[in-house]
Parts: sequence; C-alpha cells; structure tokens
Amino acid sequence: MFEKVNPAHPDKVADRIAGALVDLAYEKENNPKIAVEVLIGHGVCHVIAESSVELDAVEACKAVHRIAGNDLMVDFRCVKQDSHLAENQAEGFRCGDNGIFKGVPVTEEQNALCEIAQSVYNTYPFDGKYILDEARLIICQSNASNEELSFVYPEAEINPLGFWTGGTDVDTGATNRKLGSDMADSVTGGGLHGKDLSKADVSVNIYAWIKAQETHKPVELCCAIGDKTVDGKPYSEIVEIAREYIRSVGGFEKFAEWGLLR
Repeated sequence: MFEKVNPAHPDKVADRIAGALVDLAYEKENNPKIAVEVLIGHGVCHVIAESSVELDAVEACKAVHRIAGNDLMVDFRCVKQDSHLAENQAEGFRCGDNGIFKGVPVTEEQNALCEIAQSVYNTYPFDGKYILDEARLIICQSNASNEELSFVYPEAEINPLGFWTGGTDVDTGATNRKLGSDMADSVTGGGLHGKDLSKADVSVNIYAWIKAQETHKPVELCCAIGDKTVDGKPYSEIVEIAREYIRSVGGFEKFAEWGLLR
C-alpha cells in the first residue's frame, strides 16, 4: 500500500520553494548551512530561513512566485544560523543532526504508482494524489476529466468526491509533510527538504536509500550531531554521495518535486 502526491500538491509546492532557496544558497557558497521552513495557502506564503549566507528577500519572492504564482503575498524572514551550531562544522563536515535513518528497497507496487502519478501529472499538471494497494487504485486528480482518466485507467476509482480544483487556494502546504510519498517504507523522523547537505536528514537519508537500492536489503543507521563517521564512512564521504545524487536530479528544487521515489 502506497500513496504518491505530485509536484502541484500544496505540501510539495512548499517543499519546492524550500528547495529553491537552498539552491540559491548553494549558488552563493559551496557549502552553505541553511534550513528553510515554508507554510503556504490561501494567498499567503510564510518562509523562515536560518542561513549562513544572506538570502535576499527579492530573490526569495521571485522563487515563491515562480513556483506558486504571482498573486501570493510573501512573508519572508531570514536569520543567521546559530553560532554554536556553525562551530560544529568549522573544521570540516560533521554530522549536522541527531537521528535514526533507514533505507528500504522500492517495491514493484511503489514503482508502478510512481509511473501512474507521473503519467497523469504530465497530462494534468495540477494538484493530485494517488493510492495503490493489492485491491484498489485511487486517482484523485484536480482539474481533470473523469471520463478521460477512466478510459486510460478503467480499473481505477477516479475522483470519488467528484471534480475539484486543488492547489493552495483549496488547501495549505507545509515543508516535509509528505515524506511517505517521498520515501515510502524508508521514512523515519527526518525531513528531506529545505536543508543543506551537512544535515543528516538530507545526506544520511539519501545515502541509506541508495545503499538499500544497491544491496536490495533494508538499511538502518543512527547518528548524533557532531559525528565524524556514519556507517563506517567519513561523514564528508556521505555528504559527497548525497551531493552527487542532488546534482543528478537537477538540484534541491527538482529533488523536492518527487522525492526519492521518482
């Protein structure tokens, strides 16, 4: 059983905005320290960033409007990262979070739903969510023709409550609220989005997920803030594995569109 949401879901819009601001920080500095939280809905987007590099409010507003629309009022606040936490990374990469992490091989069912979600979204680039288990395929796609979707997916339950418009005028979105969609069985407590690579929530999650897909076995890891090694590897190596993955998908904003299951 698995649920997937598409990049136009309000929670994913929030993730994408957070990712875009992390991308901006990396344009200014090779290894910035940044954490971004976004709450969006009903005409307003609240953004709070803790960052080692200054993020210009104009740049932030441009990113919000590009992703979520020009009619939003943007409430943006950026503050310096806590100096004590900054010192933790002063002499090289050390683990930036406490946490437990796991990677689980992706199932055929999960891959199948990802393909359905992306196919539907390519036709209807609007808010949507999808569920698949052994007995049911449920497609809730806003601004869509039920007849057309029923023709393509005759076995599916299409928009059980009827037509809907979706988006941030209908619902709110918040950063890291759809981790089940992003990570499936690999989800633990750490959020993937709106953070730099020093954060274990990003790098160790990505590392554990990649290792699980390569070994076809579940992976379980834990770390404490300040750790120099994880899974027997220097933390800097974990960071570089995650950096290459983020580059391969096109950056933090693109990563936020679909998460680890793409």
